[in-house]
Amino acid sequence: MSSHNINNINLLSEESSPYLLQHADNPVHWMGWNDESLALARQTNTPILLSIGYSACHWCHVMAHESFEDTDTAKLMNDLFINIKVDKEERPDLDKIYQNAHSLLTERPGGWPLTVFLTPDTHMPIFAGTYFPVEAKHGLPAFKTLLNQIIEIWQTRKTDINQQSNSLQSSYQRIYQTSKPAETNFNHTVIDIARNQIEQQFDSQNGGFSAAPKFPHPSILEFALKHWSYTQKLNKKDPRILHCALFTLEKMADGGLFDHLGGGFCRYSTDELWMIPHFEKMLYDNGPLLSLYSQAWKIQERNNRTGLLFFDAACETANWVMREMQSAEGGYYSAQDADSEGSEGKFFVWPIDEINSLLDQCTEAQNTKNQNITAESVKLFKQRFGLKKGENFEGFWHLHGYTQESALADKHKLEADVLHRQFQLIRDYLFKQRKKRIHPDTDTKILCAWNGLMIHGMAVTGRLLEKPEYIDSAARAAYFLKNHCWKNNQLFASLKDGKSKLNAYIDDYAFLIYGLLELLQSRWDNELYSWTLELADQLLTDFEDTEYGGFYFTSHQHENLIQRLKSFSDDAIPSGNAIAALALNRLGYLSADQRYINAAENCLKSAWSSINHAPISHCALLNALNEYLAPPNILIMRTHADDLGNDKKNWLSITQQYYLPFTLVYNIPAEQTLHFSLNEKKAGYTSLAYPCSGMLCHKPIKTEAELESYLRNNSYRLLE
Repeated sequence: MSSHNINNINLLSEESSPYLLQHADNPVHWMGWNDESLALARQTNTPILLSIGYSACHWCHVMAHESFEDTDTAKLMNDLFINIKVDKEERPDLDKIYQNAHSLLTERPGGWPLTVFLTPDTHMPIFAGTYFPVEAKHGLPAFKTLLNQIIEIWQTRKTDINQQSNSLQSSYQRIYQTSKPAETNFNHTVIDIARNQIEQQFDSQNGGFSAAPKFPHPSILEFALKHWSYTQKLNKKDPRILHCALFTLEKMADGGLFDHLGGGFCRYSTDELWMIPHFEKMLYDNGPLLSLYSQAWKIQERNNRTGLLFFDAACETANWVMREMQSAEGGYYSAQDADSEGSEGKFFVWPIDEINSLLDQCTEAQNTKNQNITAESVKLFKQRFGLKKGENFEGFWHLHGYTQESALADKHKLEADVLHRQFQLIRDYLFKQRKKRIHPDTDTKILCAWNGLMIHGMAVTGRLLEKPEYIDSAARAAYFLKNHCWKNNQLFASLKDGKSKLNAYIDDYAFLIYGLLELLQSRWDNELYSWTLELADQLLTDFEDTEYGGFYFTSHQHENLIQRLKSFSDDAIPSGNAIAALALNRLGYLSADQRYINAAENCLKSAWSSINHAPISHCALLNALNEYLAPPNILIMRTHADDLGNDKKNWLSITQQYYLPFTLVYNIPAEQTLHFSLNEKKAGYTSLAYPCSGMLCHKPIKTEAELESYLRNNSYRLLE
């Protein structure tokens, strides 16, 4: 069969995605997913080989090296298929659709690289898989063998393909029908079920909620913290669910999942101990984890065992974000690769001779305050990070906390703060040495959705840890998106090389609104508040399912695909529907706009069947449900700068001392003009605050003592 690609060249050099550009030199005649490539498949009646991955994906690199860079394999692909490469981060719609198809066809979860063979006219899957090796192994066929088998199926089994396509379409319709709201009796029972499922799945030895491979599951951890707070509110203490969250956060921050030298968390652990990760760092993991570690520290900051660990994990991750993941213009980059110099983890791991030599040298090193690193601290550092044990990663040593820092301090009768500072100096020294290595690549495209999650995380961390530079970072990112990705009341999903493209998805709108509402708590900004309302209005216009409730993943103007998704469960990131419901409900009470609250309620009704089917898979929606059933408190403060004399405290700084899981605090300086939706919250002659519960507002707070009393009554903290 002769080549069907009339271009007979690889066209990916015309793309902007770093992942697609990684494949621009392949001998495969790759094309992007666009009208031209789809038309070519249809006109020549040639099946499509669709390959979906992302730039930081290790196994994507492996398959590329084994197969896509091989001229014989490429010739076979070019002769038999129209070959289309997709960056799953740019086109999450295509990724979600064909991951769903893979799961339905194979009854197994998918992953990346995702390899799907499609019919040329309807784009329905003929066959779906993930990574295929160059030679048959692990029960998988050799990739070249598979290519020939697919063509034989295409040529001889059209009836079977059509039947499979019809069956998939029926499944898609059934999935959509389950979102039809029936008689819904919202209650906390399903929340209690999810709480019990979390405890049942909790690994009490190592933390986390599964065996290997282990993922952070931020939505589960967020639910656990909020559920504990809710039980505190009802005076029905639930220390076990809090332990599930805090112990997991502790084990992750102590383990090799966390970069102990440069900050930031890797995507997942290959083992149950959180020791050896896949080394890529994703923006979408680190945004929610920032928020979680900041909350965990605030809940129990007096705990000497984990207080410093949680504080450091948050600060060092935020510092990594600002140092390595934020563009000069303000937007946050997407990811950092697992591989460097063609080898996974090479940047992060150590030959034992090198690290021992450096540690021996660092006793001579001094920090800016001329504090010496002691030989005893180096010895304890080696003990903490297993440098006297055998190698733990392919002949090298990866830093993993085998012994807790606090335990070492207790055992050797050292002040915890002193040892902690010594370890910081050692880590700083090793970081500077590691910095000289060849770094993994950074995927510099800017995604609205993931930026929304990071804006949220940086704003929370800046506020709870009292680090205004993190709030500055979040504000810069917000304005970058507003100036570059928002045009004519239309949000664009992706930006690279100064060009925004691709109509936004529900995640882009929902996560951005979610992040902006958090940023406004950290620093009020009338322009960003007005933009938040515009985004919410556009979300309702472009995404709401007005018949069944909830929100489609793609807008009403999006291209027609084989399935129009409306999903409710969490995966690596929280469900877009869940964050939309949570954010719209909050915005409705803040702005007194009932439309937003109604949309959140209709979303929960549409999701009710899905939630009840698998509560633990819908933790983000359960957080939204909890806030729908018990609307958040909103405290709007109108403060005067001149009230800070006579030893009075800044009212905003007072609120930052408390963990307020069910209270949203917005400080609008008295001199700022109010948005019309807030015009009842007028400034007085001195600072005052307006407390509201749902739509019910109470008498204004006029003194610092009244404010402290209000905050104490709405704060939840582990005091033991």
